[in-house]
Amino acid sequence: MMIKTDEQPERLTLSVPEAAELLGISRNHAYAMARAHAYPVISLGRKLVVPKARFMAWLESDSRSVRDPAKD
Repeated sequence: MMIKTDEQPERLTLSVPEAAELLGISRNHAYAMARAHAYPVISLGRKLVVPKARFMAWLESDSRSVRDPAKD
């Protein structure tokens, strides 16, 4: 027997636009950084997802040492 609840399971990933919002950058800049693997990202075919735990750990670490493709 399966018990139904109204709670949704917590998502383990963010979309690139969600990551952009957290970083305070544009969507286009976030996609450029994702393609350059400037922050943790997983490619699922054409879709890019950001593992939430690794992203938050990256934010708390010295993320300034990561190359920014917009400045290349």
